[in-house]
Amino acid sequence: MAGLIPKSFIHDLIDRADIVEVVDSRVPLKKAGRNYQACCPFHNEKTPSFTVAPDKQFYHCFGCGEHGNALDFIMNYDGLEFPDAVEELASLMGLQVPREESKNPQADARQYAQAQDDFEVMQNAAKFFAHQLRKHKNSGEVITYLKNRGLSGEVVKDFQIGYAPPEWDGVLNALGKDSKTRQQLVDLKLVNKNDNGRHYDFFRDRVMFPIRDRRGRVVGFGGRIFGQDKDDQGPKYLNSPETRVFHKGRELYGFYEAKQAHRTLPYVVIVEGYMDVVALAQAGIKEAVASLGTATTTDQLQMLFRATSKVICCYDGDRAGREAAWRALENALPLLTDGVELSFLFLPDGEDPDTVVRDEGADAFRERLQSSQSFTDYFFAHLQEGVNISSDTGKSALLKQAKPLIERVASQFYRDTMLDRLAQLLRRERSQLDSHFNKPQQSKYVPEGMKMTPMRRAIAMLVQYPELGQELPVHQELAALDIAGVDLLLALHEYTANTKLTTAQLLEHWRGHQHEKALRQLARWEHNMDPELIAQEFADIYVFLIDRFVEQRASELLQKEKTAPLTKQEKQEYLVLMKHLSDKPKGR
Repeated sequence: MAGLIPKSFIHDLIDRADIVEVVDSRVPLKKAGRNYQACCPFHNEKTPSFTVAPDKQFYHCFGCGEHGNALDFIMNYDGLEFPDAVEELASLMGLQVPREESKNPQADARQYAQAQDDFEVMQNAAKFFAHQLRKHKNSGEVITYLKNRGLSGEVVKDFQIGYAPPEWDGVLNALGKDSKTRQQLVDLKLVNKNDNGRHYDFFRDRVMFPIRDRRGRVVGFGGRIFGQDKDDQGPKYLNSPETRVFHKGRELYGFYEAKQAHRTLPYVVIVEGYMDVVALAQAGIKEAVASLGTATTTDQLQMLFRATSKVICCYDGDRAGREAAWRALENALPLLTDGVELSFLFLPDGEDPDTVVRDEGADAFRERLQSSQSFTDYFFAHLQEGVNISSDTGKSALLKQAKPLIERVASQFYRDTMLDRLAQLLRRERSQLDSHFNKPQQSKYVPEGMKMTPMRRAIAMLVQYPELGQELPVHQELAALDIAGVDLLLALHEYTANTKLTTAQLLEHWRGHQHEKALRQLARWEHNMDPELIAQEFADIYVFLIDRFVEQRASELLQKEKTAPLTKQEKQEYLVLMKHLSDKPKGR
């Protein structure tokens, strides 16, 4: 990417964006007084606790603690990284994202241009494969295969399914016009190069499944053999290796298509194969994704939990499927939060979602999903395999296996549920187990407790009502005040003194700063004050801080006088300080 996105542009973007419109385009909002409400999209709830404040341009859920501005919402809801969220919000508003000059602008420009060119090449490859499915001399055979698998032309088009021809140089001739583009095809793993320097297509004579990222860009491919006489063509599935645009542990096949089909995903089913995703979509179950031939990773699960509160892992019932399910469970442990549901469905040996949904139909498959095994049931069923918990040795082994896993769970609800179940299995009182376990890690979704000192109250009010910064002059002399947080208060005051800001803009300015977490917590503080008294409260606290500074400085001068005479200027300063203190109204 060509340099960093200018802070000024991000500030202007937040200023132009209407968070109500941004959120409402994804989660329907209802007016509630001055604000808007909805059931939170980030955790499961029946009573709305998700609030959007148009005056602050800020959202906050009182249930799970998620909060932020329009960019934060897009990041959390769409599962995008910050630069991509900026691009997405800018595109919604018809704006082009500028880039700052860097220390090496030419290198940055080349990197950005390379990335854009890579995505274009991958999209062109997908178009090439789609064209071959229609026009190649083998297309009739491939289309017959897809029809026999129950796929319609509409689903094939939705997933951009194509065909890699059997020739050694199909992609090479179509896209590799010169030595530079041929090397690019090698880098993107669309073409291989042998030791003799000969180039040849990576995918040949396979049904092609483009893998799209969260923004819909083609980043990789999965190729499947087809027909009855294809056993000599290598593995059933051949996947794109890792490249500079494709990292399989971060992507999910079908996730983009699922998001396109649903404004809000009610649940997501994780399956193992591309054809499973497509077959379920053909049956009307458009909530399936595949983990690209690997165990479902933490990054993939985190992406799903941002998009839905319910994830069902659907695997074959064989040993490989159960091993994949357990690895997914282990990766999910630190991500489990209150309101999130993870369950497991194991299909009969020799069956997969593709065959089951075609044999039984969509309704029967949905019934299977509804009867999936809960996270806790599967957790303990797996741990008890090969363990005789009727013996003391077996009970000890179960406790030993369960302890480090349960301690990784952030959710207090899941932790309590698992400890209660463990106590039942061990035939012990729950209180006897608690001493064996370390305290749970603080969930990133729950703000840490914070005592509201006068300093924090002042900072919180400036964050929530930035216009207060223009009500009082900035007193830089307070920088010497021996109270934690004074440097942050002054920085906030100076930033808000001459500029009209919203809470969202102010927090965006502090993104990535060491104080960002504290400021976000204070932005959610419920002060329960009459809005008409906010300005007076802020002024009163400021006067209190000035008084503390005067007292501190006067004390410093007195202490100095005990060891050395004060200068004429210091004596004059001391008299001014004492006059201020004597003029202070009693009781203040």
